[in-house]
Amino acid sequence: MSNAITGAITVVLADDHQILRAGLGRLLSAEFDIEVVAEAGTGIEALEALRRYQVDVLVLDLSMPDTPGMDLIKRIHSDFPAVKVLVLTMHTEDQYAVRAFRSGASGFLTKDSAAGQLVEAIRKLAKGGAYVPSALAERMAVGLKDLQDAPPHQQLSNREFEVYRHIVAGKRLTDIADELHLSIKTISTHKARIMEKLGVAGTASLVRYGLQHQLFQEYALDPAWMLSLPPEALPNGHPTASN
Repeated sequence: MSNAITGAITVVLADDHQILRAGLGRLLSAEFDIEVVAEAGTGIEALEALRRYQVDVLVLDLSMPDTPGMDLIKRIHSDFPAVKVLVLTMHTEDQYAVRAFRSGASGFLTKDSAAGQLVEAIRKLAKGGAYVPSALAERMAVGLKDLQDAPPHQQLSNREFEVYRHIVAGKRLTDIADELHLSIKTISTHKARIMEKLGVAGTASLVRYGLQHQLFQEYALDPAWMLSLPPEALPNGHPTASN
């Protein structure tokens, strides 16, 4: 489905940060065999671009403002099965990669590795392959050997994991409901199911579990976020911003 005239791999860049899209566009414009046919700042815009153009690879940020990333991947995989989805995200935790592949993605990259690996990843997906950085692939392979001993958070659905991420970020349930376009009752139900599956009670315990299992490192690396936590949310021995 490459460009019929030039034979180039056709790409759509979907990220809510215009500056990042511009940088990626400049990076790809230097490649003779890759053509960026459209950019998208929301999930809706990404879907519109896929309807309008013949696209080989969609480079997709998981944190789109209007649609949860995993839901968007599933939608694309269902409605545009010929399009390969390459996830490009700030989330470095293996859990995001596992869930992205389960949802239908064909590749996974973190934004800090994009400059050195994006072109290679796009070319590999365009040829029908999959792409994951070697270090991540090794960790995922090791994890597959221990499926019977999988931690409780792997039982969470994609929606529950998304709600969990927002809770850990300190957002109120009403704000989460607005952002995910769900009712407050639905969000409350998700929170109850998350606590049941993880075997914890209360928001502080949810945060502590996330820290113990290194699920949301983008928050743990923020000193202001760490200082905002109540003492009961911190695992014993977990470093605080003052350490």
